[in-house]
Amino acid sequence: MKQQIDRIVHHPIGGPTFFNVANCLTFIRIFISPVFLLVYLQHEAIGISRIYLPYVLLFLLGVSELSDALDGFLARKFNQVTDLGKILDPMADSISRISVFLTFTQPPVSVPLLLVFVFLYRDSVISTLRTICALRGFALAARPSGKIKAVIQGIAAFLITLMMIPHSLGHISDSALFYFSTLFVFIATLYALYSGVEYLYANRRHIQRILLRKAKSSPSRLADGAF
Repeated sequence: MKQQIDRIVHHPIGGPTFFNVANCLTFIRIFISPVFLLVYLQHEAIGISRIYLPYVLLFLLGVSELSDALDGFLARKFNQVTDLGKILDPMADSISRISVFLTFTQPPVSVPLLLVFVFLYRDSVISTLRTICALRGFALAARPSGKIKAVIQGIAAFLITLMMIPHSLGHISDSALFYFSTLFVFIATLYALYSGVEYLYANRRHIQRILLRKAKSSPSRLADGAF
């Protein structure tokens, strides 16, 4: 038993335990979310000037998106796929991106809070549905539209942050920053709504059948990825 434990713990890439590289990257993505908010709101208090703020935010976004791209790849490549990772990955995606857009509801970007609530409600409904179905013995598979939704949200976040660079230099006004930022988020919101409806429609028969079944002791299968 001790040899088996040592083999797992000392595996060069983390082994089958949930303490592996893929899951650590997912935890990093969750950790960055409050850091992004803190830097955006309290940048002067922590010694970051308005001019350098967009670059710091771009770095944090880059690390977050890179971890999102790498965790699933590493989990599959090195056989580190775990049930914990399948649950954490979509949760981390939702937490990180919604946190970023909630941050952008504050000045100087000031996107409408209502648009961000659409992301929140959409992800909450899908997450709750997936959890209920998993508890009843079946986890709904991810849809390609969920991946595309994540990409669009990531692009919108990067575009908003990039626009903060000329804004910090006085090249564009507050109203221009607000207008274009709202436009980017609005486009992402429309696709988020579409992907949510498409997800429910594509899984309608499974959802109806599973919700009417008696709960089982454990799920028969799980599916990872964006939802």
